[in-house]
Amino acid sequence: MSDADLVAAYRHDVHKLRGRQHAAAAEEVCGVRVNESVPLGADRDAALLSRPDGEPEQTVKNHVSPARLSLVTGATVADSGAVPASGADVRGLVVPRCEEPARLHATWLTSGVAARFNESVYVPYTSLKYHTLLVAALLDNYRAGHAFNDLYVVVERPGRGPPTDAGAVAAAVSADVVVPCRTVLWTSELTVRVTGDPPASGSAGVASIGAGLAQSFADTWGRLTAQPLNLDREWLRVVDAQLRRIRSFSTALQFVEDATRAWGGDAAGLGVGR
Repeated sequence: MSDADLVAAYRHDVHKLRGRQHAAAAEEVCGVRVNESVPLGADRDAALLSRPDGEPEQTVKNHVSPARLSLVTGATVADSGAVPASGADVRGLVVPRCEEPARLHATWLTSGVAARFNESVYVPYTSLKYHTLLVAALLDNYRAGHAFNDLYVVVERPGRGPPTDAGAVAAAVSADVVVPCRTVLWTSELTVRVTGDPPASGSAGVASIGAGLAQSFADTWGRLTAQPLNLDREWLRVVDAQLRRIRSFSTALQFVEDATRAWGGDAAGLGVGR
């Protein structure tokens, strides 16, 4: 399997950024192929990590929109002018002429645009950003010979989080705490990666995702071999409590990003999300 398949994984849901159904998706955007099928069932498997199988049903009354809802605030994260994404925003995520999976991974890992969108309009707390990162992580593991039942979540406390300026993508490419195409979350408090090669020892929290595809992030978090959060801090105790309840993988990962940005180590405002 070539890197082209991994590149396709980062571009397979571009139609959602543009507010279109898959059946009406363009085959090419910004001069590159998009909306192609992902091999080895990685897209299907990642979807089952985050939302129910079968015929979709609306789960939030009066909200059938690609704009994601935040578990931190309960509100839509983007105004009507930000969804669908602008041409410039889409171009930034597609990265014209870039066929390097590590670069695309870094772009999605640090993207604020992709975080505006849900994975499914029927499940609006899910995250297109983290679904895409999970698809690519699964595919990268599958092409390395690992089966789904062999995979682990590895959670660590990084020395630093991503910068908030235009240098974020370059920082992700070079950061020691980021494993190309395997790291699915990078914040100042947590990194999370999906791998078939977990560390044998160390301070990381490690847990198998589990057999089969009826998965729960909460169950996986509860099985970690070490607690990665500093529970002396009140807002991180709230994060830990919520992660023990959230079943959807993309929702849980996005919640950590939102909580880190909203609360930033300060106990102020924690009445929301308790």
